[in-house]
Amino acid sequence: MAEAEAVQLKEEGNRHFQLQDYKAATKNYSQALKLTKDKALLATLYRNRAACGLKTESYVQAASDASRAIDINSSDIKALYRRCQALEHLGKLDQAFKDVQRCATLEPRNQNFQETLRRLNTSIQEKLRVQFSTDSRVQKMFEILLDENSEADKREKAANNLIVLGREEAGAEKIFQNNGVALLLQLLDTKKPELVLAAVRTLSGMCSGHRARATVILQAVRIDRICSLMAVENEEMSLAVCNLLQAIIDSLSGEDKQEIRGKEEALVPDTKKDLKQITSHLLDMLVSKKVSGQGRDQALNLLNKNVPRKDLAIHDNSRTIYVVDNGLRKILKVVGQVPDLPSCLPLTDNTRMLASILINKLYDDLRCDPERDHFRKICEEYITGKFDPQDMDKNLNAIQTVSGILQGPFDLGNQLLGLKGVMEMMVALCGSERETDQLVAVEALIHASTKLSRATFIITNGVSLLKQIYKTTKNEKIKIRTLVTSDKTILYSVATTLVNCTNSYDVKEVIPELVQLAKFSKQHVPEEHPKDKKDFIDMRVKRLLKAGVISALACMVKADSAILTDQTKELLARVFLALCDNPKDRGTIVAQGGGKALIPLALEGTDVGKVKAAHALAKIAAVSNPDIAFPGERVYEVVRPLVSLLDTQRDGLQNYEALLGLTNLSGRSDKLRQKIFKERALPDIENYMFENHDQLRQAATECMCNMVLNKEVQERFLADGNDRLKLVVLLCGEDDDKLQNAAAGALAMLTGAHKKLCLKMTQVTTQWLEILQRLCLHDQLSVQHRGLVIAYNLLAADAELAKKLVESELLEILTVVGKQEPDEKKAEVVQAARECLIKCMDYGFIKPVC
Repeated sequence: MAEAEAVQLKEEGNRHFQLQDYKAATKNYSQALKLTKDKALLATLYRNRAACGLKTESYVQAASDASRAIDINSSDIKALYRRCQALEHLGKLDQAFKDVQRCATLEPRNQNFQETLRRLNTSIQEKLRVQFSTDSRVQKMFEILLDENSEADKREKAANNLIVLGREEAGAEKIFQNNGVALLLQLLDTKKPELVLAAVRTLSGMCSGHRARATVILQAVRIDRICSLMAVENEEMSLAVCNLLQAIIDSLSGEDKQEIRGKEEALVPDTKKDLKQITSHLLDMLVSKKVSGQGRDQALNLLNKNVPRKDLAIHDNSRTIYVVDNGLRKILKVVGQVPDLPSCLPLTDNTRMLASILINKLYDDLRCDPERDHFRKICEEYITGKFDPQDMDKNLNAIQTVSGILQGPFDLGNQLLGLKGVMEMMVALCGSERETDQLVAVEALIHASTKLSRATFIITNGVSLLKQIYKTTKNEKIKIRTLVTSDKTILYSVATTLVNCTNSYDVKEVIPELVQLAKFSKQHVPEEHPKDKKDFIDMRVKRLLKAGVISALACMVKADSAILTDQTKELLARVFLALCDNPKDRGTIVAQGGGKALIPLALEGTDVGKVKAAHALAKIAAVSNPDIAFPGERVYEVVRPLVSLLDTQRDGLQNYEALLGLTNLSGRSDKLRQKIFKERALPDIENYMFENHDQLRQAATECMCNMVLNKEVQERFLADGNDRLKLVVLLCGEDDDKLQNAAAGALAMLTGAHKKLCLKMTQVTTQWLEILQRLCLHDQLSVQHRGLVIAYNLLAADAELAKKLVESELLEILTVVGKQEPDEKKAEVVQAARECLIKCMDYGFIKPVC
């Protein structure tokens, strides 16, 4: 019965095929395959389903079905030819040639087979010619770069071309296959910065998304050499090498999300050993005197990004455990560095803060109390091991270490304050005659005094010393710290003073008519003090920042609620907002812990204080790396304050900077995009996209450009009965370049994610084709590239839509752009245009020129 039904389904499928209903035919053949075990019938069904696959352009399925028919009967000439057709469409010309060659052997008089043989032979020869041409170009580039007599502009062009080639998969493979790694090592050996930089950037492109190449390059270049290159003073070089190492780590760990299968999977060994070796060398860099401050920062950045788990739901925290066991003491050494001591390692302004962030991330990544106890014991042993009555510098390093930990995992820092002799040593160092000792001690006391019990100890044992230091020192950094530490009731007074210094109180608008009336009636009219003018305020802010006011403010925020009232919090928020006003100062504020300190001020306190703190957070979030400004899980706490500023009751500047901050956050991870979505920010962002104010509209569109990567946001665009997609399309047609760039980016991602949105785009407005053509001809390369990506998405989505595009002026535009000679700047644009043309050729709408 089953066999008879299978035959009946086959015949029914044949009828559907003749009526060109290929989906129904495929369904019939698939059902029949489940019912029969007869080999001849199975071969016929697979062969017929392969024919359907060719008609529906499902070439992978067609090749697979034809192969199954051939497995049953190796001389099945129809299956062989259908597989040949599928493989040709998939670009596997050599395999397709073998199949048709076999067909021609079986039926030598078949003209169709002979014609296909000739066509494929020509295509293969052309492919080989292009390949040879690329190979020769690669060789030529290396010859120019390695020839000391080459002209400077030729070497620069060759270096740029090599970098561009290395970023493309085909180009990277060509370099790799043509002894490129050995030649790049020769460029590294020249020790000429511009050549070394070109080699590093090319290697970085070759490693991206390819585990096998990354493994070979790591073994060839060697991790110790990579680290020595990252250790140099040159910031550009250090950053480029950091990017190379990140590309290697991503490829080895699978963070690039590339699917490894087949030959590559068999060739690549377990990468855990390599990853552990990289981590070990990065930890060694932290304590090496040969490493520059920039190099140390990059090593810390790599450890911060790659060691702790990105998602705490993942059970395995073995990388963190390895670093705790083998590197925590090294990280503590960095945290404990005192810049004024001769023994200090080379540092930047950010190094100690990055180390504190790493300690905090590692501590947060521990899963149970035994792991945390082990972590604490290592810290305790390190700090107590530094105490030495005969060596004041060692004592100084110990206290500086405690101070650094207090800026990381605060509860751990408070446990360490309970160690015998720690608080006493802080107070004792205050009595030293060296300013360096005083500064470290007072800084540590500030962090320690945020707990009421510690503050009481300081008041009992150290106030007289602090007062004496305040009177005698000329160092403003020490003055401001002693002022904050010396009295637990002084916080409000200090905050008020700082508000006055920064002019961060609300200024009432002066109405000129009322002023004239007051003068006429001989009433007293308060006038602005000369030193309240902006120039003087800016000068005072600079002096406060230089004196280290941020670290003092950060410690005041951590104080017990018995000390820190809501009114004081509001004053501190005002001060922070004033200090954040200049974008150039925000890096300093982040480095001294200002980002973390603002979060509790934005979540608790008076309404005015929360708004001021949220605005300051927005200013920082807009321009800073969120991983550094708000380390660990704290970054998710920043979202709600920023969303609260998207309110019509807030002023335009608060709206604008909140949107910039959310744009930066939404570009970091989908988890943050999900958090923004859950805080119901999407309707507010959309409202600002309708704004008449150009900057607000641009900022909202840029934020949406990042948000559309989120699946739930995409679902909103897919839903019927809304104009979201129409708005984005129309914004692509605006005259503002930045607005166009953001809108085109959003549209490119939406059309790339869902074919339905490609079709919907053509229905929302009659201007869609004109807007698309304008994008593809845009003067700004970034806008043009996004326009071409949209064009490719539309071409790939539907054959009828593709035909409509080809019949328009768009084809001429694509041809003109695609024929350009690509340089480093235009490479992406030209490649995108060529991919569009290739898609048109795949459909058979255009043919390549011989």
